[in-house]
Amino acid sequence: MSCLFCQIVEGKIPARMVLQEDDVVAFHDIDPKAPTHILVVPRRHIASITDLAEGDDALIGRLVRKARDLAKKHGLAERGFRLVFNCGDDAGYSVHHIHLHLVGGRKLAWPPG
Repeated sequence: MSCLFCQIVEGKIPARMVLQEDDVVAFHDIDPKAPTHILVVPRRHIASITDLAEGDDALIGRLVRKARDLAKKHGLAERGFRLVFNCGDDAGYSVHHIHLHLVGGRKLAWPPG
């Protein structure tokens, strides 16, 4: 499969891993937008948020909970952090494998973009 994140999940492409579990992995973004920028990714390939099925609800909840745990572990919980799912070209979605961005470690502006 040519999916970049599938190759990272399979260990074919190196990444700075911070979490490896049966259904979820997390690793540092190679182009960070903040001092902490971690991607939380399901091991199973799902191309886009628009491809989620009803049976994926627990998986998405797990991604969010794991991102929260990582925010605490990396000292972001008290000052604040952002969780972002992008979807589609206008959102800058370039790797077509759902992933949750955990971003923090600095003051984040609103609106983003």
